[in-house]
Amino acid sequence: MANNRLHILQVGDVLVSPDILTECFCCDLAACKGACCVEGESGAPLLPEEVGEMEDALPAVSDLLPAAALAKIEAEGVAYIDMEGDLVSTIIDGKDCAFAFHENGCCFCALERRCREGRTSWPKPISCALYPIREKRLAGGLVGLNYHRWSVCAAAREKGKREGLRIYEFLREPLVRRFGAEWYAELEALANALKKENLL
Repeated sequence: MANNRLHILQVGDVLVSPDILTECFCCDLAACKGACCVEGESGAPLLPEEVGEMEDALPAVSDLLPAAALAKIEAEGVAYIDMEGDLVSTIIDGKDCAFAFHENGCCFCALERRCREGRTSWPKPISCALYPIREKRLAGGLVGLNYHRWSVCAAAREKGKREGLRIYEFLREPLVRRFGAEWYAELEALANALKKENLL
């Protein structure tokens, strides 16, 4: 649980929920089988510029995608506006992300696979990379970062505790990708200062 003495923290123009510094997390694919790519009521939240990135990556990932996903993308595109008015990735039958594929009993992201292979330069939507952090645009140009607790990630919380990894440590790479190395260094310095004060 987050320390009750901590309140919302600010790093630059970003408001950070204390949970991101206090809670442990480390994805455990062997346990969850990639459930975050197939569970939920809508697709992954997208930035407008990410739609073009997904379209550009299609030729490189199409051989990994099931026929139903390719047909849905052909008919409706790589993204849509969900019931809450958010831009999200296309999903199949109200479930799988259109860019997900199954292999050896697990669900994987075709975008990430091809990027890791060096066949594309863009890994995947930043909302996917940052999960379980959810980003929200706030008034005055501020951004809010919150920890999204989900039952399918129970094993990730347990693995994080075993390995002693807090959310911000596990997500170092995507946080740097989103906000920059200087911003992450400031977040890390804040966390270290709070540890010295026994607040973490």
